[in-house]
Amino acid sequence: MTSSDFTYELHRGDLPAGVTFGDSVAVDTETMGLLPARDRLCLVQLSAGDGTAHLVKLAAGDYAAPNLRAVLADPKVTKIFHFARFDLAVLRHYLGVRVAPVYCTKVASKLVRTNSDRHGLKDLCRDLLGVDLSKEQQTSDWGADEVNEAQCRYAAQDVLYLHRLRAVLDARLAREGRGDLARACFDFLPARAEMDLAGWGEDLLTHH
Repeated sequence: MTSSDFTYELHRGDLPAGVTFGDSVAVDTETMGLLPARDRLCLVQLSAGDGTAHLVKLAAGDYAAPNLRAVLADPKVTKIFHFARFDLAVLRHYLGVRVAPVYCTKVASKLVRTNSDRHGLKDLCRDLLGVDLSKEQQTSDWGADEVNEAQCRYAAQDVLYLHRLRAVLDARLAREGRGDLARACFDFLPARAEMDLAGWGEDLLTHH
């Protein structure tokens, strides 16, 4: 898939009624920074892995989004993230949703790609799919009232490849006999996000 092979739809305030994603949906967020309690949620991206991304632009203080919440909370739909720990905390803090069940491509990569210390989304897309993602818009102003074309295409790409990455990583997890361990990690991630929001960083699980 190249930059000309995908489409995106930009929505304001919520997903339109009737948008569905099947039994799994790729999800990502854009925020004003990396501290959920301080840096507000600006955009949520979703894709069924079909070459189309739905981008939901959220205004400051307006996080009702009932259709978006319903998708994220649906226990029959697996939500695929890259570095789910951060996104789950952000979505919990601003939308009030405990997102589950989840799959995290970063965790899966760390479990099976132990020969590498490169587990970023750009690294996985390049190494596993042969896709070169642009990160030029990563630090752009997501809090602006309007998002431009370059921002939309950047945001869309962050969810368009997660289904394919999951398939590759699942095959490797099965090959290495680490599928059960991965699922246990994924099941713990919502609780890990809650711990982050409550102020427990790494301390609770360390020796001292």
